[in-house]
Amino acid sequence: MIRLGSLAGYSFEGPRALAGWTAPAKPAVYAILAKSNPDRPQEFSVIFVGHSDDLTTEGFPFRHARSNAWMKRADGKYNLHVAWLEVPGGTRAHREQISHELIAIYEPSCNIDKFDKAWKAEWIGEYETPVTTPLTTDKRPT
Repeated sequence: MIRLGSLAGYSFEGPRALAGWTAPAKPAVYAILAKSNPDRPQEFSVIFVGHSDDLTTEGFPFRHARSNAWMKRADGKYNLHVAWLEVPGGTRAHREQISHELIAIYEPSCNIDKFDKAWKAEWIGEYETPVTTPLTTDKRPT
């Protein structure tokens, strides 16, 4: 298991070597990882994030539209790993939201789409209700 996103709150299955992985026929968010340090075998970089209604249709392991970029970035197909997150009861929109969040956080080099992690206070307004106090946490993304 590997934890990613929302302050590492999403529990992804994996990582597994992409070259030997058989994708399950399930909807999921997935992350392609590259080994980032040969001296630390459990250290990975997130290089691509996507989501699918059925992982078997994505062309794994190496028929995916971005697989050449993955192999180039990872310096070979044997340095590539995959992690995936099934979202119980989640919809396509929910999976898409999670993938956009992960792309904004990790800025994976092989994703074409990029998402800004900045936000403005007026987007959520004041956070005070009869049963809460004002928001006191730092509002800047980390």
